[in-house]
Amino acid sequence: MKLMVNKRDIIKGFFISFLGIFLIIFKTTILQAQETKPNLLIIQTDEHNYRTLGCYRETMSKEMAYIWGEESYVTTPNIDKMADEGALCTSFYASSPVCTPSRASFVSGLYPVATGSPSNNKPMNDEIVTFAETLQRNGYSTSYVGKWHLDGNAKPGFAPERKFGFEDNRYMFNRGHWKAFRETPKGMKFLGEFKPEKNSYSYDTKNATEETYATDFLFEKALEIIERDKNGPFCLMLSIPDPHGGNKVRPPYDTMYEDMYFENPASMDVDPETNPKWNNINGRKNVAGRKLNQHAMAQYFGMVKLIDDNIGKILNYLEESGLEENTIVVFTSDHGDLMGEHKKHNKGLPYETSAGIPFVIKYPEKILAGKKIHKALTNVDFAPTILNIMEVEGEQPEYHGIDASELFLNDEKEINEDRITYITNAGARWVAAVSDRYKLVLSPNDEPWLFDLRKDPNEEINYYNHNDYQDIAEEYREELLEMVTKFNDPILIDEKLIY
Repeated sequence: MKLMVNKRDIIKGFFISFLGIFLIIFKTTILQAQETKPNLLIIQTDEHNYRTLGCYRETMSKEMAYIWGEESYVTTPNIDKMADEGALCTSFYASSPVCTPSRASFVSGLYPVATGSPSNNKPMNDEIVTFAETLQRNGYSTSYVGKWHLDGNAKPGFAPERKFGFEDNRYMFNRGHWKAFRETPKGMKFLGEFKPEKNSYSYDTKNATEETYATDFLFEKALEIIERDKNGPFCLMLSIPDPHGGNKVRPPYDTMYEDMYFENPASMDVDPETNPKWNNINGRKNVAGRKLNQHAMAQYFGMVKLIDDNIGKILNYLEESGLEENTIVVFTSDHGDLMGEHKKHNKGLPYETSAGIPFVIKYPEKILAGKKIHKALTNVDFAPTILNIMEVEGEQPEYHGIDASELFLNDEKEINEDRITYITNAGARWVAAVSDRYKLVLSPNDEPWLFDLRKDPNEEINYYNHNDYQDIAEEYREELLEMVTKFNDPILIDEKLIY
């Protein structure tokens, strides 16, 4: 029997086969393109003491890890998991430990005096090219959710007109530590009472819910954007206004740590006469001669716990949606919080838990799990480093920071490299040269202070005039003066700085 084949069926079959092959090739090409362009998710907190994170406590002696008491700590399993599966930097600093200058350095790779934002509420210069703008030029969807603090005095300043490469900034706000938000047809709004004439904001956090509390709300919006952009590549920066004061958090986190007793840190009870003059213990945020505020400490711990729980949700989403392997996740902060150390709260000083910030990065495809980097870095180094980790092509602006990508991408699990870099109070009362072990602070208001962070982790002893430290003191002084000259730090105007 002779098989009769319709010519039209042959053509149809050929077309279907060709279309199938084309779709497979097209899909493979898209997947390959996505694989060569990793996604980037940055989670930044505000005023975060790295000692509240389990992964950082593990790098310290027991005495330094539990300065508020052996039973007074908060568990952070999700941030710790990031560190276990990625890299943790033990000597990572804010370029200047105040919100605006630090944030400007993080997004630009420049020291604060070059960004137009050397102090709080100074708007970043229009011409600044951020890492987000570079990624946007390379085909990335770019978004920003949360606190910005680079658009001058605007408060709240929702969705600023200047986007600096963050194309979707609907959930960006400029200033303020709002405790709850809602979404309206006209955009994002805060909940509570704000009196601009008094710069006063109040909100009863007991009324806050998982849908409205600031941390929860912002994480949820970030998840929605990732879901929208998951076919990638995408860049999303999520900036949480907690755990910055005032120290208030929603239920049930507001009562989780109320039964803890917080001891005074050792450096809180030292003789005031032994403090550097640039510490100004009679100034604002002074806690000399008092006990820690137990309620405020418990609320701070609650804010940290809530942040960690939400990070768990976003990490689970990345895993379940198949985005984990090709998504770089960064956890960091803009500056620290002394939380009673050296008789002070908050930031603005060169001490470790004021200027030192957490930096954890997870990138399963290229960064070894459990890596520890002990080389001194600052957030000025972030932009050039992350863009090179991502293998971004094309022209980039000139950075003040270094490209440290090799530290993260090499096959060494423990990095011990010596580097002296510098941090600044941006034209105010001090500049400092820092490494993984030593820190030299120069100020027009005091003699030089040299700390040996290995021998004196509480930063109470000035080694500058000790005989055994003369070579170190001279080396760090010369390096510091060279760096502040190179980067035009205005503190050089005061000739009393030069010893």
